[in-house]
Amino acid sequence: MLRIASRGSQLALWQSRWVAGRLGGLGEEAGIDVIRTTGDKITDVALSKVGGKGLFTKELEDALIEGRADLAVHSLKDMPVELPAGLVLAAVPVREDPRDAMVGARLADLPAGARVGTSSLRREAQLRRARPDLVIESIRGNLDTRLRKLDEGQYDAIVLAAAGLRRLGWESRIAELLPVEVMCPAVGQGALAVETREDPPAACLRLEDGAVRACVDAERAFLGALGGGCQVPIGAHGSIVDGSLRLDGLVIAPDGSRLLRSEVSGPVCDAEGLGRELARELLGAGARAIIEPVRQ
Repeated sequence: MLRIASRGSQLALWQSRWVAGRLGGLGEEAGIDVIRTTGDKITDVALSKVGGKGLFTKELEDALIEGRADLAVHSLKDMPVELPAGLVLAAVPVREDPRDAMVGARLADLPAGARVGTSSLRREAQLRRARPDLVIESIRGNLDTRLRKLDEGQYDAIVLAAAGLRRLGWESRIAELLPVEVMCPAVGQGALAVETREDPPAACLRLEDGAVRACVDAERAFLGALGGGCQVPIGAHGSIVDGSLRLDGLVIAPDGSRLLRSEVSGPVCDAEGLGRELARELLGAGARAIIEPVRQ
């Protein structure tokens, strides 16, 4: 039986059980071992201020490296671009909606001074650019915790990934799906990552969705070439349109005052090259001056 390393949140367990179910359909029985990560332990500080890489992945990867697990299931947006030696991204399954969602109220309907909660510097920066009159406040915790804080009146609205709400059956809480043009998603948002040691179990490889992999490879190559991490205000969205891969990416100052954004298109087989091309374009336009102060 394969052992799956998973975080213990409702969403993480849903994702791991989904993967276990797909493996079962392929004739491979799998069980889940819950592991608490650093990101799970630090719940009172904004993620952008915690620093470090792999806040939600390191302990799961340690279990893989030490042979205590055969695969780990992550939200791909939580994964650093560079994986530890000996580990590989064995499969990227079918992707959920990558967009961000307003919960509690539509963005345009919020009055001036309304309190909006988010744990993401990327979301905060884009909110400040779209609605500089709002008060953006940090919110941490699992999805159910954040929804409870909203319902208690601590916030007028919160921004969450649509994928998590849909996976947990809470789609009815979505007041508005934010267009990519307004809120560019995080790299890999909505996608799952199946991470294993080198020479993955054959069943894991069969979970792969080739089109999704190309899109996220382009997004992650873009992030890697910019030198950004999971908490830097960088967004990217890959899509396949008429047989070509289109990659939209942005770098934005935390206060929303400066935004660099562009788009490239090309062959699906050159996904990583397209990501690096878009990064070179934004670096040439001055992206490093936005990114570096955030990383310090």
